[in-house]
Amino acid sequence: MIRALLLRKGISRALSPPSSNNFSSFSSSSSVSDLLSSARARHVVDGDRHLLCSLWSVIQHRGFKVQGSDVRVGNIIERKERIFQVTKVEHSHEGRGKATIKVELRDVESGNKVTQRLATDESVDRVFVQEKAYIFMCRDRDAKVLLMDPDTFEQLEVPEELFGKAAMYLQDDMKVMVQLFNDTPLSASVPKRVTCVVKEAQPPMKGIAATPKEKKALLDNGMTIKVPPHVVVGDVVVINTEDDSYIERAKG
Repeated sequence: MIRALLLRKGISRALSPPSSNNFSSFSSSSSVSDLLSSARARHVVDGDRHLLCSLWSVIQHRGFKVQGSDVRVGNIIERKERIFQVTKVEHSHEGRGKATIKVELRDVESGNKVTQRLATDESVDRVFVQEKAYIFMCRDRDAKVLLMDPDTFEQLEVPEELFGKAAMYLQDDMKVMVQLFNDTPLSASVPKRVTCVVKEAQPPMKGIAATPKEKKALLDNGMTIKVPPHVVVGDVVVINTEDDSYIERAKG
C-alpha cells in the first residue's frame, strides 16, 4: 500500500485515504494520466467537507534522484535512512581525481550537523517538502517569529534563523513561505520584492561635474544599501531581497 510505504518513511501527511483500495489497482508502471484521471474522479467526504484527491497527494513525498552536482543549499536529501537538510555546498577538485562536492548537512530529526563528500555523478535521493504560505505577525526577544495560517488562523512559532539574513525584511502582515517536512519547519523565505523607507541618505550633489552613480542609504530595517543619486530621505524604494539591491522607487 502506498500509504503504508509513506508512513514507514516518516514523510506522509495526515490525510485519510478515500478508501482502502483506491490506488491499489495502480502499479508503478501506471501512466500519470491514468493516475490523474482516477484521482480527479474521487472525493473524500468528511462531515460537510469535500476533499478532491489529486495526483500530488499520492506522490508528493516519494522524492526523486539527482546527481551530486545538482545538490543545492536548502535541498532535503536522504542518506543512510536519515533525512538531512543541505546547509552548505562547496565544489572541489583535488589533483587528477574526480571532482567532488563537500556538503554540510543538518539532521532534520536531531539537528546535528555532519559533513560529507559526494561525487559529482553520485546518485542522491532528494525528498519533496511541503511549501505553505503564512502571514508574519511579530517576533519576540528570544529570536522567535510568530506566523499565522491565513486559512485556519492557527499560529506557528519558528526560529528567526530559518529566514537567514532575510529576517531583516519581515514586516507586519507580510506573506512568507515556509518549507515543512513531516510538519517540521525547515526554512522560510520572504517575497523577492519588498518595499522599505529610506531613513538616511546623502542629499543630491549640485554643481559637481562628475555625479556619483550610486550612494549609500540607510533603510528603516537597519540595512544599508546602494541607491541612485536621486533617492532622498523619505522615499519608499523597492528592494530585491535575494541580493539586497535597489530596484526602483515604489510607485504611488
